[in-house]
Amino acid sequence: MEIKAVKLYENGFMTQPFAMGLEDGEDKFDKAVKYRSCLQNYLIDTGDEVILVDTGMSLETPDTAVDVNGPIYIGNRIDDYVTAFEKLGYKKDQVTKILVTHKHPDHTGELRSFPNAKIYISRVEAEAMNLTGDNVVPVDFTDGSYENFDKCQKIADGVYYIFAPGHTTGNSIIIVEKGDLRYIIHGDVTYTDEALYKNKLSVATEDKVAARETLNKIRKFIETHKTVYVSTHTPLGYENLETDKVVDLADMPEPIPPAMDYEEQEETGKYMCSICNYVYDPEVGDPEHGIPAGTAFEDLPDDWKCPRCRQGKDKFGKA
Repeated sequence: MEIKAVKLYENGFMTQPFAMGLEDGEDKFDKAVKYRSCLQNYLIDTGDEVILVDTGMSLETPDTAVDVNGPIYIGNRIDDYVTAFEKLGYKKDQVTKILVTHKHPDHTGELRSFPNAKIYISRVEAEAMNLTGDNVVPVDFTDGSYENFDKCQKIADGVYYIFAPGHTTGNSIIIVEKGDLRYIIHGDVTYTDEALYKNKLSVATEDKVAARETLNKIRKFIETHKTVYVSTHTPLGYENLETDKVVDLADMPEPIPPAMDYEEQEETGKYMCSICNYVYDPEVGDPEHGIPAGTAFEDLPDDWKCPRCRQGKDKFGKA
């Protein structure tokens, strides 16, 4: 059994209020404190199957321009998803299954590139995405509990797909068993591992109550199992994986500050949600919510929210 990172973006950052401010309030945290951010998804090679966990951004998605005062910047693009996947030495037709942690486009962007793979996604998220097709498997988690998690689906020997709502209402995680280690591969239960150690939740959350329950369960699991925490939006995800670093909740590693060294970028005139990567195009507007084509982002009503994740304008950055 091997787990490999599909590396997509690097050299980003997130602020402490974004990463930890859900329950206590963003104003209780320091905007000047920044943690490293990036984007990678993961691949599980069981020896018999190649299983993907999420499929990154779509090739067409514009990159977010750097705003050093913004809540999160995922970094500079390294590769598109398919290129990064193929650099690991695999071919698309080798992929048998894709496990989707949640509906956001930085996790589902290239599902289309693997038409022969079965797509496992919680029924809640499949319905939210209107995701259908012969290769789509809406999961109801009918295999009972897994340790202290209530609902799971066994995907392969040692690979379990587990219902873990909060970040989105249908969010899931994956637990891989390898010897005496357990690997928790997650989308955005936390955005940075420092939040796991400090027991804090990101403001990027659809269901606050469920998110707290999920984080409590993950921390309880870690207390009783030798666990490697494999994250999506921090380099600690693949760094932990490379060294099989086991989480000790009582001993948080010293955070490594982001480089914050960015070159000037050309802007597209569009704006992107930092939570779900929805792109607001002024030429299109948001007619479904009463915003006509030609409406500049600055002219959107103060109470306008992202059509996809319902976050406010302050979570958008220039693309």
